[in-house]
Amino acid sequence: MSEPVKVILCGETATVVINRPQAYNAFDLDTIDMVAEHLVNLAADDTVKAVVITGEGKAFCAGGDLRWASSWPHGPASAFHNLAARYHQAVLEIRRMPKPVLAAINGIAAGGGFSLALACDFRIMEKSAVMRQAYTSNGLSIDGGGTFTLPRLVGLARALEICAFDKPITADQALKWGLVTKVVPDGRSLEDAILMATELTERSLNSFRCTKQLLTDSFGNSFEEHLELERAALRACAAHADGQEGMQAFLEKRKPEFNRW
Repeated sequence: MSEPVKVILCGETATVVINRPQAYNAFDLDTIDMVAEHLVNLAADDTVKAVVITGEGKAFCAGGDLRWASSWPHGPASAFHNLAARYHQAVLEIRRMPKPVLAAINGIAAGGGFSLALACDFRIMEKSAVMRQAYTSNGLSIDGGGTFTLPRLVGLARALEICAFDKPITADQALKWGLVTKVVPDGRSLEDAILMATELTERSLNSFRCTKQLLTDSFGNSFEEHLELERAALRACAAHADGQEGMQAFLEKRKPEFNRW
């Protein structure tokens, strides 16, 4: 029996593949545990500069496995309580990872798969793929940080509309609303995500790390607190090898060579 999650290395980019195509890559407890474990390990692996998340087959991820939850010995409420704990660890690892995380949306991204994609830094979506928050159509509420990331991407009114009516969101609509970074032809999401990851890793990863952290933390800080964090980050970047290389390259009118540390 194949592993429910596999990791494929391509240069300095690691691809985390949810490998349950028979269930549209919906995750049970073992699957999301494995996703979280791989993300923890990849965050600490200095040989990996970027991470891509995708699904095997025709789906990105259909979210939590309702069949699994319905058969949980202590009932579905207990199942989702346990599942969300592991799932939220995976989402936190994505948001705190000091390197780019991209979603290659190769098919349906629904429920927890929708929130998982929104947690990533960038989203590459295939033309025929579809997004759905799906939770409310099943009488459930959204987890995985979806109610945090969604209104920040599309605004409060649009987020409430998406949640209340749960209409399928096409790739073109997702791009128009700012839910995805790029729409590509079918079969190209992983290839294009790896290309984007490679482009990102040619830039300063230290600068990316600081910027990602500042943007993520900005929603919980006062303006004065955040200015101090910006000042500290700027000083740290200026003292870092990438910052010194970037400034020297600017003065010498050449392309900088980052990430040599």
